[in-house]
Amino acid sequence: MREIHEGICGSHSGGRTLAAKVLRAGYYWPTLKGDCVEFVKKCIQCQRHGNLIHASATELHSISSPWPFALWGIDVLGPFPVAKRQVKFLLVAVDYFTKWIEAEPLACISAANVQKFVWKNLVTRFGIPYAIISDNSLQFTDKKFNTFLENLGVRHQFTSVEHPQSNGQAEAANKVILTELKKRLGSAKGAWTEELPEVLWAYRCTPQSPTRETPFRLTYGADAMIPVEVGEPSFRRRHFQEESNDNSLRAELDVLDEVRENSQVVAEACKQRMSQRFNSNLKPRTFREGDLVWRATGSARRNSSEGKLAANWDGPFQIRHALHNGAYKLEELSGKVIPRTWNSTHLKTYYS
Repeated sequence: MREIHEGICGSHSGGRTLAAKVLRAGYYWPTLKGDCVEFVKKCIQCQRHGNLIHASATELHSISSPWPFALWGIDVLGPFPVAKRQVKFLLVAVDYFTKWIEAEPLACISAANVQKFVWKNLVTRFGIPYAIISDNSLQFTDKKFNTFLENLGVRHQFTSVEHPQSNGQAEAANKVILTELKKRLGSAKGAWTEELPEVLWAYRCTPQSPTRETPFRLTYGADAMIPVEVGEPSFRRRHFQEESNDNSLRAELDVLDEVRENSQVVAEACKQRMSQRFNSNLKPRTFREGDLVWRATGSARRNSSEGKLAANWDGPFQIRHALHNGAYKLEELSGKVIPRTWNSTHLKTYYS
């Protein structure tokens, strides 16, 4: 079997093909097919260069925020074409409850700039949040930045390595901003900083499908006055009276809690439907402490000199700790701990 599978005439074929080639060569025994399947499953080269697994390994776990501005997702978008003041990156933060987006163009993504952004755009405007979710980029893992959050009593939650789905709200915000900028800019790509405020305003005044409310109303208790209501006066603008305005605003604020509760119910129902649809195509993969696994080789960790011939999987590694929601801590066979957590989507069983 070894000669036919990986010898001079071998092609590292699958189990059924290997069994057929053995038969064609004139050999047979009762457990031929099973033996061939097991042999191929344990072939190191077949495991190392096997296809990446795109099906999800764990159920979809949605993230819910208990109240407005308690949970923020933060991420970096870019690089963009260099604009005024040499800015080429966009630091984006989104509130998980209201879907409100804060964004600021930056020339350099450093821990100090991230700290200033969190203080100026989040804390001083919306209060101290309960937690902030980010990826494992250096500007977010910086010791000074995390000390700053600890002093404020803010929990900093990191996503699994190479698994941006763990911060899906921030990724969705990035997609909205990027798509709208592309449509507005045309060929003048360097003017993206001038268009950014309009993009954010348009988004904040647009009802979002998960909540069926605008981020502006969930934040301030009333819908914003948009330009079309000025050009072609709307009912509230045509019948505006200063003496009755205070009473109208108080009435809007009185029902704000009810509006937020209703939007939260709608959002939870939307998340349940998404989870049900997502979990219908699930191929579960769970591991226990001590199991040996392969880890998918991300583009950032591939050897550039190998090009298209680079392996899809590296390892083996040993499961050090099995955490919740499909996250695992890994270690090398020598005992060296691999930093950060890894999602089961990027892992597969090692056969030996």
